[in-house]
Amino acid sequence: MKAMLSTAPGGPSTLVLSELPSPTAGPGEVRIRVRACGVNYPDTLIIEDKYQFRPARPFAPGGEVSGEIDQLGEGVSDLKIGDHVIAMLGHGGMAEQVVTKAAKVFKAPANMPFDEAATFILTYGTSYHALKQRGTLKPGETLLVLGAAGGVGLAAVELGKAMGAKVIAAVSSEEKLALAKAHGADSGVIYPTGPFDKDGTKALAALFKDACGANGADVVYDAVGGDYAEAALRSTAWEGRFLVVGFPAGIPRIPLNLALLKNCAIVGIFWGAWTERDPQASQQNNRELVDFYTQGKIKPHISGRYPLAQAGQAIADLAARKALGKLVVMTDQ
Repeated sequence: MKAMLSTAPGGPSTLVLSELPSPTAGPGEVRIRVRACGVNYPDTLIIEDKYQFRPARPFAPGGEVSGEIDQLGEGVSDLKIGDHVIAMLGHGGMAEQVVTKAAKVFKAPANMPFDEAATFILTYGTSYHALKQRGTLKPGETLLVLGAAGGVGLAAVELGKAMGAKVIAAVSSEEKLALAKAHGADSGVIYPTGPFDKDGTKALAALFKDACGANGADVVYDAVGGDYAEAALRSTAWEGRFLVVGFPAGIPRIPLNLALLKNCAIVGIFWGAWTERDPQASQQNNRELVDFYTQGKIKPHISGRYPLAQAGQAIADLAARKALGKLVVMTDQ
């Protein structure tokens, strides 16, 4: 089988398309013929040894895939060969075949295309856990989403609307704002390019406050970080919830007196660890996400499809923030 491998720490250009023996499913495992692999922000970090864990090399990046089961390990009874499935891997997905625990696999919704299936769980799972469990978003509340045209951000826009919130999309261009509005945002704001000095941060905060209204945002979904975080926190409502999701603009330095003055909560989102610690709640979230999908309330927006040989370019384009919604690697192209 072919796989796009990281053989040494480095950027996307260091990845090497290689030929490997087909893996074999062990007890409690399944082998998947990969048809599509979602490209996500952790892929940009894991190949540079900057992620929370470091797989032994060589390894393929790619944390979520869709495809068909083509081999069952001993003891697997709730899946069968030929099932169309979605799997969360951590890494290994940018390959023609992958082996994983059956517990990390579930059947794709009927008629869901492989590209949508491979871009579904990580972004929607992260955003739904953030809004539901961590942000306790309620109908009628105001949700401000930073990075609202990216993978997790666009998912947060759709889910916030499905959960009955007023959704404000914060993005960096008119094109991205149009996309967010097409996916349910009630209104939006276009923010300038950082970094910002003290006055710039206050001006950005005023921009966010104007967009959210006099009471501010009940929930802020921050998938950007950097200097944008403080400005967004300043626009948070009394007893609001500020959700820490990602840092493509850098890890922010937050003046904690702002949390005190607003009596608000700064809440971390580590969806992957949560799924391991509370698998039953995670599976319930997945079932609810599938219901949203079948009802037409959420649908992955895919702006780029790449063959396996160009997986490195897909990661590079994501790192350069060129993606609108999701990028996906298709192994059959």
